[in-house]
Amino acid sequence: MAVNIHDAKTHFSKLIARVLHGEEIIIAKGGRPVAKLIPAAEGGLARTPGSAKGKISIKANFDAPLPKKIQRAFEG
Repeated sequence: MAVNIHDAKTHFSKLIARVLHGEEIIIAKGGRPVAKLIPAAEGGLARTPGSAKGKISIKANFDAPLPKKIQRAFEG
């Protein structure tokens, strides 16, 4: 089933009920699909400790102060 954004906002609760019954809903803007409502996977994704080992590196200056220009941008 496909619905436009306006109808999706108007009937969001009803669309969620349909998704909970296994239906996939396509959200369209100007007749073009932009998003899909699908049931969330129960239990989430399985996480394996250490699975990123060797894929990530942290530089020695990771916790060094930011350059003054960037620091001012956060403060201002």
